[in-house]
Amino acid sequence: MDNLVKKNLTHLTKSELEAELLNLGEKAFRAKQIWNWIYARGVKSFEEMTNISKETRAVLEENFSLTRPEISKDLISFDGTRKWLTKFPDGREVEVVFIPEETRGTLCISSQVGCTLACKFCHTGTQTLVRNLEFHEIVAQILVAKDLIADWKSPIRKLTNIVFMGMGEPFFNYENVAKSVKILNDAEGLGFSSRRITISTSGLVPEILRCADELKTNLAISLHATNDALRTDIMAINKRYPLKDLLSACKVYNQKNPNEKITFEYVMLKGKNDQEEHARELINLIKKFNLNVKINLIPFNPWNGCEYDRTASEQIQLFQKILKDADLISPIRKTRGDDVMAACGQLKSDSEREKRVKPSL
Repeated sequence: MDNLVKKNLTHLTKSELEAELLNLGEKAFRAKQIWNWIYARGVKSFEEMTNISKETRAVLEENFSLTRPEISKDLISFDGTRKWLTKFPDGREVEVVFIPEETRGTLCISSQVGCTLACKFCHTGTQTLVRNLEFHEIVAQILVAKDLIADWKSPIRKLTNIVFMGMGEPFFNYENVAKSVKILNDAEGLGFSSRRITISTSGLVPEILRCADELKTNLAISLHATNDALRTDIMAINKRYPLKDLLSACKVYNQKNPNEKITFEYVMLKGKNDQEEHARELINLIKKFNLNVKINLIPFNPWNGCEYDRTASEQIQLFQKILKDADLISPIRKTRGDDVMAACGQLKSDSEREKRVKPSL
């Protein structure tokens, strides 16, 4: 069979894989074996599946493939952060970032090619939306990452946490994100618990409520402002889901996931949202809605053409002190990978060559 028409098994859910094998006359248990080889051991050829007979491997080779996406760019920061551009068969690309630390390794993955939101501080937002990623394209980012960092046979797991904080708004691609989370969770494969996965959203209220019931992952909210006028100016999505609606949804999420704090992401923009009055407004909002949260204070990562500057370190520390005095957990995020444009808000691929019209909010 021509390689171009072979069905890629990594594009299938577990039940779809089983159905394909049953159609070939194989037993159902064979699907679990193959699934384990792909997602627990990271093999890229059927020949490596040594507990499957040569005859069956030949049938699999004739009918299927295990092809991974290409890597079109691979950059390593001075601090060890690694960013690569993942290219899919249609030529579209997304950026993926691996952040190694002493006790954990975090992979920041994308859910869309481009983004619709155009948040003023975010470089990705200057790239129009090209398309959603399919669930298998989301999962493929993890497979490729484990290939590149040699994590499949490592005695100590190098990749421990997944964050949907790359390109795109995950909840605008909810169904594919949900399918990918299910594959990530599978104990017979990649084996990431929901508590090792964080989904970051700009604040899509219906999907936050769905996630509270269905996915049970960690939740991060791109907040970045403490009143509606300011947030609408920075993030147009606030017109659709103002703070009252957003924080009410966060309260429901807290109630349904009482053991986990929601993370509020707060990019510090010089003279815009970084004053003492903003810190106190934030405290009042959290108290008003009785939220269980922590606040990540994020130094702004500049990029050409942005209207904002980075808040001085002293001002960020003052902002943090006000929050801490109110008994709020508020770490200052260490900037990683900004020398290779891999830091928060800097991700942008070259796939915008063919522009798409942004939908109105």
